[in-house]
Amino acid sequence: MYQNPPPAHSPPLHHPVPQHVSTVPQLRSPPPPQPPSQSHSGYGYAQQHGMPSQQGGYNNIPPAFGGFINDPTAQLGFQMGKSAMNAGQEYVEQNFGRFISVGALKHYFNVSNTYVVNKLWIVLFPWRHRPWSRQQRMTNNTQDVFYLPPREDINSPDMYIPMMALVTYILLSTLLAGLRGAFKPELLGYTTTQAISVMLLEILIIKLGTFLLNISSSSQLLDLVAYSGYKFVGVIISLVLTSLFGQMGIGGSWISWVVFVYCFNANAFFLLRSLRYVLLPESNPQGVGGSAAGYTNTRSQKSARTNFLFLYSYGIQLGFMLWLTKV
Repeated sequence: MYQNPPPAHSPPLHHPVPQHVSTVPQLRSPPPPQPPSQSHSGYGYAQQHGMPSQQGGYNNIPPAFGGFINDPTAQLGFQMGKSAMNAGQEYVEQNFGRFISVGALKHYFNVSNTYVVNKLWIVLFPWRHRPWSRQQRMTNNTQDVFYLPPREDINSPDMYIPMMALVTYILLSTLLAGLRGAFKPELLGYTTTQAISVMLLEILIIKLGTFLLNISSSSQLLDLVAYSGYKFVGVIISLVLTSLFGQMGIGGSWISWVVFVYCFNANAFFLLRSLRYVLLPESNPQGVGGSAAGYTNTRSQKSARTNFLFLYSYGIQLGFMLWLTKV
């Protein structure tokens, strides 16, 4: 009788142990482009991986971008764009010049920072300013005389301050309306139309006065536009201080009237002294171009012109400034 042999014992299992440790290569970004004179030995990746070194102009900028400026098509586009801009500028000057001379308009924007600061000081504090006469310069022909630009003459009118004051007044009026909760989208257009209408009406009044009083002054229309815009400086100061004192609870309605009366008187005195060469040309009989056609010959004529100047500087300005401050 046979018996089953006992089970054989299997040998113990042994997991393989790695004999050589494998390291994972570290990945690094390629080196930045360098001029050909510099060495790449510190990196060496471009040569190892077969990447061609970038050489050429514009500090190794790829050809897709570095060669754009020298591309004939790009040069042609630049030339066409320049020609279009020149044609547009010439068109604007020719058509806009029918109404206003571009060269004369540049004269009124020839200002400096010093001029703007001093002019604003004169507009707000004109009481002790001397002199008020405008400076002139003679050309080779002694009969040809022209006024100096604002940069060289503090008494010369400019268009920079009136334009910036007009824009500031429009934005300030809408801002104050928004603070009161009364802002509407159409308020911006209404305020702009109101301000421009005041200037046009004022110019129309003074031109009508010069026609009725037979004043043939050498002053240009742009002079009157500039002088009619200086009132916005006083209006802005009045609105800002009135709103500020109201928010702080200082004074009351009386302090707003005090500020307005001062700004009005300062603007009126400034116009009274500045417009003498326009409405009373006898103070400068030579004038621009040697014209003395507006010279006052009789005492009654001088009295009428003086009364009109006073009425314009105080009476008309009072009505316009009251209208503009009611925002």
